[in-house]
Amino acid sequence: MRVKICGITTLRDALHAVACGADALGFVFYNQSPRYITPEAAKRIIDQLPPFVERVGLFVNEGVETIDTVCRYSDISLAQIHFEVDEELLDAIALKTLPVVRAQKPEDVHRFSNRYRLVDAYCEAYGGSGKRLNLEWFDGVDCSKIILAGGLNPENISEVKKYGFYGVDISSGVESIKGKKDPKKVERFIAHAKSI
Repeated sequence: MRVKICGITTLRDALHAVACGADALGFVFYNQSPRYITPEAAKRIIDQLPPFVERVGLFVNEGVETIDTVCRYSDISLAQIHFEVDEELLDAIALKTLPVVRAQKPEDVHRFSNRYRLVDAYCEAYGGSGKRLNLEWFDGVDCSKIILAGGLNPENISEVKKYGFYGVDISSGVESIKGKKDPKKVERFIAHAKSI
């Protein structure tokens, strides 16, 4: 199972997550988030990352031009679109995109079923709330293109393995304070996610 550590704000957190086996790092370009990072600060971190690490930029309520500009400047490799969009807008973005489904009911997990997508629990704020989805919503669902987010932590990650998710995404579940990762939690979470 692939692992994305989201809400990266420091080089130390980024390099530690990669050393522990993270497949992707998330950078939040949403200035109302406690995990917000400027494109300049993200670029400084990304410039020092080893190769083969996916660099994900998280965007909320931004236009195509802004998303493209920030991604190009910061060397983001995947744009995570954390607001209501349609296929047309996703296709207009120059970079590969990852739509986010903020699920409120079981049927929501089927949105964008032809694409890889991130499925998170709905909340008024965007991301990092620690709110958990009802795992029963995924019973009998093909989860091979779903990245699960919301309410995950080192203790409960083993519960989701049987569903065959493409990956998992975590932010608040491995933090010491908002925007700063707890090295031990990161290490434990990745180890548990990747153990068979």
